[in-house]
Amino acid sequence: MPRRHKDLFAGIASFPALCAATECAARGKRRAPSTAAFLARQETEVIALWRALRERTYRPGRYTTFEIRDPKRRQISAAPFRDRVVQQALCSVIEPIFERGFIHDSYANRIGKGTHRAVRRYEHYRDRHAQVLRADIYRYFPSIDHAILKADLRRRIACPDTLWLIDTIIDASNPQEPVDLLFPGDDLLTPLTRRRGLPIGNLTSQFFANVYLDRFDHFVKEVLRAPGYVRYVDDFALFHDDPAVLTQWRERIATFLVGRRLRLHPRKTFIIAGAQPATFLGYELHPGGHRRLPEASVRRFRNRLRGLRDRWRAGTVAWSEVQQRVSAWIAHANFADTWRLRHAIFRGGVFDPARGPDRSPVGGACSAAGLGTTTPGTSARPTATGTTPATGTTTSVSAWPVRSQAGAGASTDAPGERGSVQDRS
Repeated sequence: MPRRHKDLFAGIASFPALCAATECAARGKRRAPSTAAFLARQETEVIALWRALRERTYRPGRYTTFEIRDPKRRQISAAPFRDRVVQQALCSVIEPIFERGFIHDSYANRIGKGTHRAVRRYEHYRDRHAQVLRADIYRYFPSIDHAILKADLRRRIACPDTLWLIDTIIDASNPQEPVDLLFPGDDLLTPLTRRRGLPIGNLTSQFFANVYLDRFDHFVKEVLRAPGYVRYVDDFALFHDDPAVLTQWRERIATFLVGRRLRLHPRKTFIIAGAQPATFLGYELHPGGHRRLPEASVRRFRNRLRGLRDRWRAGTVAWSEVQQRVSAWIAHANFADTWRLRHAIFRGGVFDPARGPDRSPVGGACSAAGLGTTTPGTSARPTATGTTPATGTTTSVSAWPVRSQAGAGASTDAPGERGSVQDRS
C-alpha cells in the first residue's frame, strides 16, 4: 500500500498559494475578459476564495461548453477563472505525490513529456520489435467512473480537507456525452445512478485522467511485462515480436479495463507490423524515422488558416493571436519532414521557413497574395510531406496584406516576430 499523505490543505488554501496559482492560471490568458476582471480585483477575489475554502463553502461555478469537430467531435468545457485558480492550487500540491508513482512511458500532461517525446519513444520501440498492438479507449473522458477515481485518489491522500475539495470538483462535473455501456452486474438503471465523466478542458481532468489509468500502466509493465509500451492519454501501443502474444495481451487488457468500467475502441484497436506506416498522435510514422503529416490534418489547417486570415482582415482578431495559433501548428509540423510543405503554405510571408531568422515583413507588410487560393503560374500543391507533384498549382496561404487601421474594429497590431507554442491534432 503506498504512503498516504496528510496535512496538505494548508499548502492549497493559503493566501500565498492562491496568489501563486492565480499567476499560473493567468499565464497567456490575461486579455481574456474573465481573467482580466479577476486580476483587476485580485486581492479581494483571492481573499474570498481563501475564506470559501477554509469554511468549506466553496462551490465551483457553471461551465461554458462548446463543441469542436477537429478532427472528431468533442465537448469542451471552460471553467470560470476563479475555479481554474483553485484547480491550479490543488494540482500544484497533489500532482507531485502521484507523479513519483507514474511510469516513465506515460507522456500526457506531464512536465518534461509531451507528444514529441511520445512519438520518439514509439519509434524507439517500433524499430526493435516486429509487431505493434495499437489501442484506444472508447470515449475515455465521458467514461471515467467517479467512485473508482475517488478510491484511486484516496490510496495516496488522507487529508480530509483536501479530499473534500477533490470530491467537490469531481461532483461538480457537468454532464458529458452519453456512453451507452453496461458492465457485469449492471442493470438498466446503473448508468443513471452511477456518475461518470470528467469535463475536457479542466486542469484537474487532465491530471485525474492519468491517475485513473495509472493502475493500468502498472498492469501492462509489471503483470504483462510488455518490453515496449507507450501511452498518451487513452491512446497507447504495446510492442512485441510475436503477434500471438499481442493477441493474448489484447484479451487480458480488455478484461482489466472492464474492471475500470472502460472498453477498448473496437475500430481503433488492432495489431500491425512494426515496418508498416502508422499514424500516432497526429503524425504518419514511417520506417527509417521519416514523419509526415496526414493529408486530412494539412487540409484542416489550411481551412483554419483561411478563417484566421479573414478574421484578422476584419479586425476581430489581434496579430498576437494569429502568431500564437500559427506558431502552434508550426511547432507541430516542424517535428515532421515538412520544410517544403511549410514553404509552400507560407511562401513569401512572415512564417515562411525560407526567410531565415528574420521574420519582419518586407516593406512593413506581408505579400499581398491571397490565402488558400489557386492560381496558375505558381508552385504545385504540396503533399503532406512537402514534396511537390508534377501537376496542380497553388499560392502561398500566409501572405496577408497589412490591415488598414481606419474603420471600425481596426487594430494597430502589426506583424512581428513569431512565438512558439505546443494536444495533439
